[in-house]
Amino acid sequence: MDHHTDDTPADFDHRILAALRARGADPRVAGAARALSWAGEHGALWLAGGLVGAAVDGTRRGAWLRATALTAGAHLAGSGVKRIVRRPRPAHVEPLVRTAGRHSFPSSHATSAAAAAVAYGALGVYAVAPLAAAMCLSRLVVGVHYPSDVAAGAALGALTARAGARWIHAGAHGVRGGGA
Repeated sequence: MDHHTDDTPADFDHRILAALRARGADPRVAGAARALSWAGEHGALWLAGGLVGAAVDGTRRGAWLRATALTAGAHLAGSGVKRIVRRPRPAHVEPLVRTAGRHSFPSSHATSAAAAAVAYGALGVYAVAPLAAAMCLSRLVVGVHYPSDVAAGAALGALTARAGARWIHAGAHGVRGGGA
């Protein structure tokens, strides 16, 4: 086995991305990754899911709306960080999808996916987590983010939603305000 003792974190980022992007050579994998990419654009899948939850779960409508708002807020926070950092998208792999912007860090798809997993998980909807993980992985398969972009986005999303967990639960009980 070849051991590189002088590898930098950027080297690992590049190699992991190249290995996962290579999985997109399988048309089934590429198709699934493209579909996730499309569905996750601007957090659409997660926001729509939250609004459906609010529509069908009238007793917890307020909690669903708060969880959806946290997901949207996390997405906006990630977009703001992206505008500040301005890291270019990977150039060493051929992307499978077009992107809404030129910047890579953090992954907005990962930010909104992780926020949704945590926020909707706080409502007992745990099935979102595996789909959110697939969304995060898809960003590497389609070749538009480095692993560090996805990890940072997921961390930002999860932390944002976790910080608002008490606010979500306050909405479930009809409590007004932030619930500090």
